[in-house]
Amino acid sequence: MSMTILTVDDSRAMRDMLRHSLVAAGFRVIQAEDGLHGLEVLAAEAPDVIVTDINMPRMDGFGFIQAVRQDEARRATPVLVLTTEVDVEKKNRAREAGATGWIVKPFDPVKLVDAIRRVAA
Repeated sequence: MSMTILTVDDSRAMRDMLRHSLVAAGFRVIQAEDGLHGLEVLAAEAPDVIVTDINMPRMDGFGFIQAVRQDEARRATPVLVLTTEVDVEKKNRAREAGATGWIVKPFDPVKLVDAIRRVAA
């Protein structure tokens, strides 16, 4: 059975690139447009790993990660941040919110898939 990955990003182009790369690697992909939409998706789905952006409208990645970690059922779900941000303070803030890992865009599909498999193991 293949793993299910939730990607949360406000960029349609980025969601399309993520879907293409992850489906090609054999994953089932579900997607959300921002943190609030991500929480709606999580109400109906149980992904094995979440990949989220930080800078999004309505609810940013920090708020999304905090909300995921407050949900008992999702507390252990690995959350990878995929962002253009390189600021150490933001990276620390994401870690404090509960992020499992941090990947800077543009992403290398092979490295992303490896990171997903590593955190899901």
